[in-house]
Amino acid sequence: MREFWVASGHHLTRRADHGGLVATPELIMAYLARPELMPPPDACEAERNLHASLLANPLRPVATGDIAALADADARENWTFMTAFRDRLIAAPSLEAVYVTLARNGAGDLPPIFLSQLCHLILRNALEGCDDPYTLRAAELFYRSQAATVQDGTLLLADAEVVEAQQHARHDMHSSPLTAMLQPQAFGEMDVMDDENAWTYWSRSDAHAMVMNLGGNPKARAGLCRAIERWVAHLLGAVVSVEPVASIEDHDWRWFVGLDGEGTRIGNALWNGDALDRHAGGRIVALMRLNIEDTRLVDERVGTRPVYLILAMGADKVVRLKPQNLVVGLPLASAAART
Repeated sequence: MREFWVASGHHLTRRADHGGLVATPELIMAYLARPELMPPPDACEAERNLHASLLANPLRPVATGDIAALADADARENWTFMTAFRDRLIAAPSLEAVYVTLARNGAGDLPPIFLSQLCHLILRNALEGCDDPYTLRAAELFYRSQAATVQDGTLLLADAEVVEAQQHARHDMHSSPLTAMLQPQAFGEMDVMDDENAWTYWSRSDAHAMVMNLGGNPKARAGLCRAIERWVAHLLGAVVSVEPVASIEDHDWRWFVGLDGEGTRIGNALWNGDALDRHAGGRIVALMRLNIEDTRLVDERVGTRPVYLILAMGADKVVRLKPQNLVVGLPLASAAART
């Protein structure tokens, strides 16, 4: 079986009999290695001792006094978040259960990076055995922001962090206007995934260096649909089918889920019959129709009608998909998390 997304840390977890992932001491140690928790050179002795003791025993209890003894306020905040998050992971029956609880009840002051990392891990588990690189590339939208551009009339998405790094590199090289003219590709040296190069995804899945041709390649759009199906089935236990649509022609549409802030705003405006600004249509990245196979699970207000999914880009042309919206937004009469 081909490996992918090693950086998710899935090999540091344990898959339980119920199919969910269970946290291990090795996973906690990976969190302890994050820059935010590595004691800086000027860290106090209490912080260095706390970090060293947790590396030796990642599951050891951390008392309030252990954190209060830290001299630096930022360090105290970081360690408060970390220990609370660690304790939640260890106590839960699965990482999936933690994610669903956070999605439904709110993450509070938990830094967004923790929710994103959880999504990365869980999605890796949900996609175990997937052999379609288009689906895997599309699934990166769940935990990585995407820069959007239109080239030759086609919408392309590239990893926003990678694009920013490339832009900084070109700036540092003092690129001249002539150099820019000789690099007409929207995202520089990044490859647009197609049938000729899709096989290379397996060797660079953690590099996030392939561009997704969402506007011009049906396989890319289908890949996003398959990723959504896997995510919903894995977390909510509901079998759904998703397909791309060009527009919402349904005069009796009863439910939608905005997959990001802008998609939600556009959907609310359409739902309420409000006028959209003339640029709203250009900000829509994808429209999809979702059907829940077992209609007994569906809210009676929706019945057998489909659910429409709206994904859009922000004013900065960045797509920030919120996978938690699928957990809380679908009209399921009852949706239990994997435990």
